Amino acid sequence: MLNPDKKKKVIDKFKTHATDTGSPQVQIAILTEEIRELTEHLKTHKKDFSSRRGLIKKVGERRRLMKYLKREDQKAYDDLMARLKI
Repeated sequence: MLNPDKKKKVIDKFKTHATDTGSPQVQIAILTEEIRELTEHLKTHKKDFSSRRGLIKKVGERRRLMKYLKREDQKAYDDLMARLKI
């Protein structure tokens, strides 16, 4: 789970307009940061299976959002993937 300060920084970096908090780009960026944090957690806590399940759910949700964004706006998808280094 991202702390509020880190989440706000991610939102500020990827928002598409001034009051944007829920666009696919922002949601994908937040999920990517959460996935990176969970991955680091699971490297040290190998038997934490409930966190592993949460990680798998977040990866699936991000995949669905990425598929939607690619279908709706290919240019925004390509730009976001380059910025997130996915």
